[in-house]
Amino acid sequence: MTSDIYHIEPGVAHPLGAVPDKHGVNFSLFSEHATSVELLLFARHDDPEPFQVILLDPIQHRTFHFWHVYVLGLRPAMQYAYRLGGPHMDVYRTGDRFHRNKVVLDPYTRGITTSLWSRADACGSGDNVRTCMRGMVVDLSGYDWEGDRPLNRPMSETVIYELHVGGFTRSPSSGCHSPGTFAGLIEKIPYLQDLGITAVELLPVFNFDEQDAPFLNPVDGKPLKNVWGYDPVAHFAPHPTYCLAPEKGSQVRDFREMVKALHKAGIEVILDVVFNHTGEGDHLGPTISFKGIDNSIYYVLNSTNKERYVNYSGCGNTFKCNHPLVVKLITDCLEFWAKEMHVDGFRLDEGSILARGGDGRTLPYPLTSIDFLPLSASTFLRSAFLSFSTFLFLVRFLLLHR
Repeated sequence: MTSDIYHIEPGVAHPLGAVPDKHGVNFSLFSEHATSVELLLFARHDDPEPFQVILLDPIQHRTFHFWHVYVLGLRPAMQYAYRLGGPHMDVYRTGDRFHRNKVVLDPYTRGITTSLWSRADACGSGDNVRTCMRGMVVDLSGYDWEGDRPLNRPMSETVIYELHVGGFTRSPSSGCHSPGTFAGLIEKIPYLQDLGITAVELLPVFNFDEQDAPFLNPVDGKPLKNVWGYDPVAHFAPHPTYCLAPEKGSQVRDFREMVKALHKAGIEVILDVVFNHTGEGDHLGPTISFKGIDNSIYYVLNSTNKERYVNYSGCGNTFKCNHPLVVKLITDCLEFWAKEMHVDGFRLDEGSILARGGDGRTLPYPLTSIDFLPLSASTFLRSAFLSFSTFLFLVRFLLLHR
């Protein structure tokens, strides 16, 4: 990957994320309260320092609360992240946690690399540019779906098999050439067919932090890993450990290959998705993305001490699911996985939290915009109100076809 210095143009506010075209890449990030934004470009996934830092001018590169810039000549697979400056000294009163020493992920990134990642360095006050997570510029165009379409199988004929992508083929007994990956799951399709399975429900595949495990292995004393994935940090990016070559940008392609193969075998794909909280945890947790981008926008904070998080999820924080920009993120996310990744349905973890407003109280009409998503008529939602294994209702969208 070249590390030439790239020229920039103002860019546009929409769509959010890093969107490439034939001339370069447009970057757009939402932050209402930031006073400065820097885009960091890394030539390789394991480069400790960026080769170019682009300071966004608040006059040329800001529209409303969207910070944007177009980088001429930049190509897919480039790594990137952000630094944001803003108020942080009065977190007790405002809830703002801006800190220029913390490098943060773009919430809309389609790919993540964690080659140098240190969760410990994302806590505290030190600069973590050398050990931060990086987003990746991913080109969504040009993939050959080979005519893949929704299967539209009636629910009365559906047999769902819930599985963990990493664990399903991890053991050598699976006989897979690519254990613990989306490709490994493809290898086990004949096994699923023999069982009579018509749909797989995948435990979370959004990018999560495997270092989010505070315990040691009692056998060898080594740190344990978070394998379950119920603490997402990037909702649009397939988890890199499940991919064959994430450092080269295989994330989206690997997931699409799995979906296409399962559909060819007559098996639908349902995702277990988590919007009720994130992997950044409570006030002692790391700054990975949302905390450093606009903490008071993305999280429900204690009304008397905004340094602390309201913890309806039981996981340290509560996502402010009905703030307009968070609603946009959730609906954009569902639409992305349904349209661009051909997912057939979603199971919503702790769905009751999606019914809470910014002050934590339940709303009479929460997330109404989901009802108007232009998803396939076959796309359906499951909502688990009590726990990740409790399904309280199932509803199919009677909406537009893809």
